[in-house]
Amino acid sequence: MTAVVSVFDSTLKTTNEWLHELNQTLGRDDSQQAYRILRAVLMALRDRLTVEEATDLGAQLPMLVRGVYYEGWNPSKNPTRERNVEAFLNHVAENLVDQVDGDPEQAARAVFQLLAGHITEGQVEHVKANLPADVQTLWP
Repeated sequence: MTAVVSVFDSTLKTTNEWLHELNQTLGRDDSQQAYRILRAVLMALRDRLTVEEATDLGAQLPMLVRGVYYEGWNPSKNPTRERNVEAFLNHVAENLVDQVDGDPEQAARAVFQLLAGHITEGQVEHVKANLPADVQTLWP
């Protein structure tokens, strides 16, 4: 039983580190808000990727973040057809709390920066290659 608990402790610690890092990037100090921003961007990104690419990205996320990433996912609807950055950011905005979470572009840039620092460079390149050119510019 102790081994199972340590796995949960480890993913909780890693997730809290990610939220803290995201807060620092955004210049905020609200873990709940960082969670909502991370969730909104990850879900919009996941939905825009092919099923194969979405699962490849999911495999590199911490276990707890992976659960958030897959929450409510319907792979038969992937990829969505956002063709430009405005449509992608509208997708992000659908999961944010207006007037609290802030600008969807700032949120996307911050989460993409976080991902770029924690997933492999090859995976970042694969994800970006699946996005429209102007959405790719949101990555660091």
